[in-house]
Amino acid sequence: MSLQRQVFFWLGALALFIALVWLLQGMLLPFIGGLVIAYFLDPVADRLERLGLPRWAAASLILLGFIFIIVLAILLLVPMLGEQFNGLRERLPSIVASMQRILGELNQGWLGGMLTERIQTIQKSLGDYVGQGAQLLASFVSSIWSGSQAVIGVISVLIVTPVVAFYILLDWDNMIARVDSWLPRDHAEAIRGIFRDIDAAIAGFVRGQATVCFLLGLFYGSSLTMLGVSFGFLIGLCTGLASFIPYVGSILGFVVTISVALVQSWPDWHLPVYVALVFGAGQILEGYVLSPRLVGGSVGLHPVWLMFALLAAGSLFGFIGLLVAVPVAAAIGVLVRFALSSYLASPYYTGRVDHHDGGALPSDPSP
Repeated sequence: MSLQRQVFFWLGALALFIALVWLLQGMLLPFIGGLVIAYFLDPVADRLERLGLPRWAAASLILLGFIFIIVLAILLLVPMLGEQFNGLRERLPSIVASMQRILGELNQGWLGGMLTERIQTIQKSLGDYVGQGAQLLASFVSSIWSGSQAVIGVISVLIVTPVVAFYILLDWDNMIARVDSWLPRDHAEAIRGIFRDIDAAIAGFVRGQATVCFLLGLFYGSSLTMLGVSFGFLIGLCTGLASFIPYVGSILGFVVTISVALVQSWPDWHLPVYVALVFGAGQILEGYVLSPRLVGGSVGLHPVWLMFALLAAGSLFGFIGLLVAVPVAAAIGVLVRFALSSYLASPYYTGRVDHHDGGALPSDPSP
């Protein structure tokens, strides 16, 4: 079979797979969730297996520990986060009004001579921007929730997902070997290389960056709570999780936290200064300690491409899309780099045509 026919065959198989995901998205959440959990926990299972534990014992121990941590986090964090979220939602109009008042005072004070027009513009449009952003966020979350939970309830997801994760984690190596046996023999080594690059990108960036974001969220949340910032744990945890998108999450979290601190302590500047120091320490912790150790030199994803992948996958496939958006974006990045390197080495780019005798001639040789 020619390479062109193989390409068309696999493109057709990919299109069929995407169509099936689209049609079955209402019931795929526990299976996708179990697959994601198994992928993230497989290195731990491999390490325990090397220490002498049977695979079933390693899978059971890891999954029980994971479930225990999740249940503990739900029992301890969800009530507090829900209370803070409801409080922030109720106080959001008053926070916006207070920020407008503070900007008005700054406009009349020492900053007025330099930024009069700019502050007036911000003051005029701040309420509109916040209202529009809150409306968009609410509609986006509502669409994700309704799309992911329309068919399967939360209880069934919580029951089925751990079972799926256990069986996938138990048979992970066998499944990899089975998929490897299905690869086209003529191109098996090249495809293995692509999948190794994809696994390295996902393991290095997604696993590592997810751990960094979780630790940053705990750092920001606990630090802001100790400073006494209103809704500090909720804002800090969301800031850490949003740091998955480089720069964007940290900047948004800093702006929101500084705004809340200003409204809470105005006209005292001590609390906003302490908040700025916390975010500075968080950036140092991320850049010099966490990221070098957990992410390393793995190829990251461009923030624009990452935001597009999250929004597009969330809009098309709901919560399932959010679960697979970043791994799929990393895989597409590897495939694009492979396609680009193949193109740069091909006659389409070099203009040189290889002949059967091994020689190569220019595409338009001079007479």
